Amino acid sequence: MNHQQILNLLCDGPVIPAVRTYEDYKHVLLHIPGPSVILLFGDINTLPGLLAEAQKHGKRLLIHLDLLEGVGKDRAGIKMLARLGVNSMITTKSHLAKSAREEGMLVIQRLFLMDSEALKHGIHLLKGFTPDVVEVLPATVPASVVRQLAKATGVPILGGGLVFTEEEVRQALASGICAVSTSQKSLWNMGG
Repeated sequence: MNHQQILNLLCDGPVIPAVRTYEDYKHVLLHIPGPSVILLFGDINTLPGLLAEAQKHGKRLLIHLDLLEGVGKDRAGIKMLARLGVNSMITTKSHLAKSAREEGMLVIQRLFLMDSEALKHGIHLLKGFTPDVVEVLPATVPASVVRQLAKATGVPILGGGLVFTEEEVRQALASGICAVSTSQKSLWNMGG
């Protein structure tokens, strides 16, 4: 898939909703346009129902693996998620991202960029495995950082974390970020 095809699976505007509660999840399914939603809560018992609801509403459920309870954070856990129908995931753990790709999932590798050493480590990590998308936190990293990551990986760069206003979304996009993930409800309907 090319960049635009991947982005079309994730968003149809500048914001991808990220939900922390079931109430917010239902709100996104019923009232927020867009092809996907990021799940920041849940466990192995509730996941099948959440997947079924997302499918019913025509949305891709992006599972944040690091926050999903009750599943082994190993190859067997990834295989089980694939059997349940998980087709997209986010993680900070590159070994899990690799396993998810082997299972045919769309993979978003999340990187926390606190300083230049974290950037250097992230680029080194991504030389051993190229995900479908990289998500950087915070979303307001400088444009030079976004350019370095895009050049090193050749994949779309998302931004997440510490975005509270439409102006901050616009700043992230201006720096080269393709879209922003946020749990800030007031931004979920933000147009391009």
